[in-house]
Amino acid sequence: MSQAELPLTLPALARWAAERYGDHIAIKEEGRALSYKSLAVAARHSAAAFIAAGVDKGDRVAIWAPNMTEWIEAAIGLQSVGAVLVPLNNRLQGNEAADILRRSGAKLLLTYTTLEKGAPLEMLAGENLPALNTRVLLRGEDERALSWQTFLDAGKTIDGAAIDARAEAVEADDIADMLFTSGTTGKPKGVLCSHQQNIRVFKTWGDTVGLRSDDNYLIINPFFHTFGYKAGWLAAIIFGSTILPVMAFDKEAAMAQIERDKVTMLPGAPSLYEMLLADPARDKYNLSSLRLGVTGAAAVPVKLVKDMRSVLGFETVVTAYGLTESTGVVSICRPDDDAETIATTSGRAIDGVEVKCANPETGAEVPRGQEGEIWVRGYNVMQGYFDMPEATAEAITEQGWLRTGDIGVMDERGYLKITDRLKDMYIMNGENVYPAEVEKTLFGLDGVAQVAVIGVPRQQQGEVGMAFVVQKPGADLNRDSVVRYCAENLARYKTPFYVEFVDSLPLNASGKVVKPELKALAKTLLAERA
Repeated sequence: MSQAELPLTLPALARWAAERYGDHIAIKEEGRALSYKSLAVAARHSAAAFIAAGVDKGDRVAIWAPNMTEWIEAAIGLQSVGAVLVPLNNRLQGNEAADILRRSGAKLLLTYTTLEKGAPLEMLAGENLPALNTRVLLRGEDERALSWQTFLDAGKTIDGAAIDARAEAVEADDIADMLFTSGTTGKPKGVLCSHQQNIRVFKTWGDTVGLRSDDNYLIINPFFHTFGYKAGWLAAIIFGSTILPVMAFDKEAAMAQIERDKVTMLPGAPSLYEMLLADPARDKYNLSSLRLGVTGAAAVPVKLVKDMRSVLGFETVVTAYGLTESTGVVSICRPDDDAETIATTSGRAIDGVEVKCANPETGAEVPRGQEGEIWVRGYNVMQGYFDMPEATAEAITEQGWLRTGDIGVMDERGYLKITDRLKDMYIMNGENVYPAEVEKTLFGLDGVAQVAVIGVPRQQQGEVGMAFVVQKPGADLNRDSVVRYCAENLARYKTPFYVEFVDSLPLNASGKVVKPELKALAKTLLAERA
């Protein structure tokens, strides 16, 4: 389908998908299958319930729950009445979630019985949330909240014409969602994006990666994150794929489902594929249905891309780069790119978007082949941070350029190689060291399953590298072997001074390494040795 024929609001998209894909399975979960026609009906019932609950256009509605069918039904329903979706990270503590609920002014919360840190209703029990007047459990029962069915039943009193009128009043430029940045550093900010930004960006993304209506799409990435929501179920609806939500990730359960449901589409952070590749139980499962893998961000080693093809059996592996503030996508590889380009770059700008590597002080584009801060301009740039005009002005220049904070190199073709985050860089003996470069190198050492590098203080040098290494089962690495490998493949100043072996790396729910936790661990380790 062409970009021109695609509706640019979520309620219109849901109706369009019902007409186009009909009885094709939209969502399959725990023995329940929902066709595209049935999904549109369920979303309409959800919209009626939000109207009955007093949700007006522009109101914020929060969802704090794992991936499930009801999450999607609720999201389409609330956006169909003009409300703004506010997804909450499932790993938040109660005070952290309460802070976002207060700052967003959320009027209604849809949640689940138990999340990683405990029962949400219990965690929020003592919090002051003046705007929040309704709590709903998407599954389960609790006297402190409405059940999902009770919430839906209240919508039966709403006239069909009123539901249609609210959906038709939603415009392409209306704010669709407020996603809070993942918060691996600093205080999360609420990123505002419109309906048409979401749909246009992920129509382009799906066309480029080759998403199809016959794909069975296993969505491990959490729905509160762009990768699970926009590149996940939203993209699947655009292309008519079958959505397979994963509530809680387990390596063996995921491999069993790949075999059982003939999963073809499996995107994820590099850590997802690293875990599968390192699992000795992998050979027990038939993973031959896997067709399409999409990964990205700074640390995507060449070896990982090769292993995804040769070991996991993906026909297509595409690397891409984006951030919440860019509606999730900045650049992406093309299907006809050569293998080396796909393995070593994050592609070039998506259609209709400008990208440059800039001097962060002046904004001037640096010469091709030199490192600079990645700046982005186009229809994918967020509308701004909610209620944070100063932070918005710092992020978006008067000329409309989004300053990403990421460091990269652009070649003569416009293809990006992501080097690292500005804030992750450390300086050893006056030399800039980008941890991602060291991480990529160390991934090539036999026996390394995962690795993360940070800078730590040390007299004389200023800062030195500390590598945290997760070994593959049966590996027998030590500090000397790691340092020796780095010395053979990197400049001397880039070789980590400290090497720590750990059972696992701290990851947030989107699969990114939470480096502040590693910095805290490093501080403790160094203090013990002082």
